[in-house]
Amino acid sequence: MKGGLPINTLSFHLHLISDLISADEYPFTKLVINKGLTEPEYNELFHLLEELNCRYIQQKEEGLLDYTCLLIHFAGMLNLKLHPDQAMLALKRQGLYTELMEEFIGIIKKSEKRGLRWR
Repeated sequence: MKGGLPINTLSFHLHLISDLISADEYPFTKLVINKGLTEPEYNELFHLLEELNCRYIQQKEEGLLDYTCLLIHFAGMLNLKLHPDQAMLALKRQGLYTELMEEFIGIIKKSEKRGLRWR
């Protein structure tokens, strides 16, 4: 690699930085790093989240009470490197799309109480 660090050194440095990131303060960022999301994948994920959040707000204003279709869309479109449950909890804990993630987590908990599995 001309003028830069070798890939294995960069990978090692990234691993060290990942260890420094607090899972308590930045659980989603840590998850993204640990799962190896690329910048385009990261941007695509936030585009998805923004779209779903806008639809959630609109549907809520219209009086809709069931947001299962948004959860299914989220789980189906989520990058395969991420597990929906982990991603939702990490996003919520980091304070990203909190209301939407709380809604999704609530849907899952209700379905599990009824003995249903959504995934």
